[in-house]
Amino acid sequence: MLAVAAAFTQACTPSNEPQVGADVNGVVLPPGFSSRVIARGGEIIAGTALKYRVFPDGAATFADRAVAGGWYLTVNHEIPATGGVTSIRFAPDGRVVGAKAILADTALNCAGGATPWGTWLSCEEWEGGSVWECDPTGANRSRRRGAMGVFKHEAAAVTADGRVYMTEDQPDGALYRFTPTAKGDLSAGLLEVATDSSQVNRIRWVRVPIPQPDVSQPPCRKQVDATIEFNGGEGITTDGKTVWFTTKGDNRVWELDSSTGDFDLRFQGGGSSILSGVDNLWLDQGSGSLLVAEDGGDMEVVMLRPDNTAVSVIRLPGQDGSEVTGPCFSPDGQRLYFNSQRAAVGALGLPLGVTYEVTGPFDELLARQG
Repeated sequence: MLAVAAAFTQACTPSNEPQVGADVNGVVLPPGFSSRVIARGGEIIAGTALKYRVFPDGAATFADRAVAGGWYLTVNHEIPATGGVTSIRFAPDGRVVGAKAILADTALNCAGGATPWGTWLSCEEWEGGSVWECDPTGANRSRRRGAMGVFKHEAAAVTADGRVYMTEDQPDGALYRFTPTAKGDLSAGLLEVATDSSQVNRIRWVRVPIPQPDVSQPPCRKQVDATIEFNGGEGITTDGKTVWFTTKGDNRVWELDSSTGDFDLRFQGGGSSILSGVDNLWLDQGSGSLLVAEDGGDMEVVMLRPDNTAVSVIRLPGQDGSEVTGPCFSPDGQRLYFNSQRAAVGALGLPLGVTYEVTGPFDELLARQG
């Protein structure tokens, strides 16, 4: 993702000007859909007393175990030195009823991933970055999971066997796998890196000798011979067995069978494709479609169907200096959340970021089954 330290020095392309075909919030949507703004960077979140931090990035939703039908939305903030995670609480009718910072004073919290046991893994995107495990409710303090490696983390996904697959946002970035000593406990375990095997398109997993290198030691991606280079690892998601991940440097969506190590190119973006600037990923369980956020292109969330047809779900015209981040559905699948990381905010149009919600006939649009 873009280094946000330079965000204020770049030309401010996001605009508050009305766009052709866009709704009142500046979002272009399919017929029958509508949007609302949930939060704006630097402003109080409506319905709460919390000021929303800037540069919203990776996100996920979690069912509210205390209120049937309610949920939480956790959102990373890609800010140097003062990053962290905001959790926004929703009532069953969709009203925002609370918000709190569940992680603070970390750096460049980019993407991450939800665990099956209901926590959010927030990934720091810098060379000395770590994974932080967060409680969406804020009842338990967030914990650094150093055993999962120190590198330029981007995103994480947990398969059914309890392993965590992680991407690295470097031009020569690696793909990692973490096997916890005890399933569901990320405090200790084995960190491995994907390397070339003797078979075409099959990964051989090799232990990373020094998962937490200091500045005098080689980074994780340089410690093992034959490590496969993935050009700018970004979003990652799973259905429990298959793992999909994106690489922005070559506009690719990859597919990995976690049980065999077989991997292949799922989709090539760019060129004449409507998908360009691949970034964050979200799997819609009901349809098997992938939602891919664009960092670049024409600022869309694109639905990649199981048959590899690609369809635009939302578009943000006039925000070319930003990027779309954090697409995720509410637990019932009826509300889509996403961010424009550097959308214009306030009368001065400062590029501080906005979090949106979209509602509409998603069952029909995604052709969900059951």
